Amino acid sequence: MENNGEQTTLERIKQQISENPILLYMKGSPKLPSCGFSAQASQALMSCGEQFAYVDILQNPDIRAELPAYANWPTFPQLWVDGELVGGCDIILEMFQQGELQPLIKETAAKNKPAE
Repeated sequence: MENNGEQTTLERIKQQISENPILLYMKGSPKLPSCGFSAQASQALMSCGEQFAYVDILQNPDIRAELPAYANWPTFPQLWVDGELVGGCDIILEMFQQGELQPLIKETAAKNKPAE
């Protein structure tokens, strides 16, 4: 099966998740979120003080269509940390309020920092 090096959507999703230790699939961007849930989720992540990657699913309708089945999670935003789905907005906010999100994000960022 030759597909001229074109990645399938699923391959792109898997690559994004494996290459970005902290990854938020959201509507819009952290600076210009397009929905309230994405806004709250990215705010919580930003206040952890570490860089994170994001994918705007509105710009990537193929990912928007296929990720829920792959993740087994129907809604957005979705937070992936170290290749594992953490969850959506409710879980992100709950973890943030309980002080569980900050150490998770900090530890993940620290262990994935490029060696000096």
